[in-house]
Amino acid sequence: MRLIVSAVGRLKNGPERDLAARYRERAAQVGRGLGVSACDVAELPESRARRGADRCADEAAGLLVHLPAGGVLCAYDERGRADLSSEDIAGRIGAWRDAGRAALVVVIGGADGLDASIRTRAELILSFGAATLPHGLVRVLVLEQLYRSLTILAGHPYHRGGEGVG
Repeated sequence: MRLIVSAVGRLKNGPERDLAARYRERAAQVGRGLGVSACDVAELPESRARRGADRCADEAAGLLVHLPAGGVLCAYDERGRADLSSEDIAGRIGAWRDAGRAALVVVIGGADGLDASIRTRAELILSFGAATLPHGLVRVLVLEQLYRSLTILAGHPYHRGGEGVG
């Protein structure tokens, strides 16, 4: 299974980009031993459409390009679930991998959010809570959670449940 983070917007050079790259590389490294062939990031430019709804629709089309047949779509959205633990998320990823799913595509929308077509198609919609977070930080958090999930599946000591930040 491939992991793909498909995100609207490009991270500029700096600490967020560096940290995102670090977690992507770590996830790819741990994933190799678990049947995860890659951890890629696909950046989509923000739509230039005038209306918010049109921007969301344009961006949805670009985000979905990375979803192969048989792939799983997971979205981060402010209305998503914030009640799943890292172990729960790891369990879902492991189940999708074990079921032979081709890829897990995690989408992060733009400033206007996600189009309804993404939300209805997603098998899992997650949220980091009610607070509004900077886009670059969300990408870092998504990649960290993917890395954490893979370390949980691998039995790696990075994740020590119940002890807070790892």
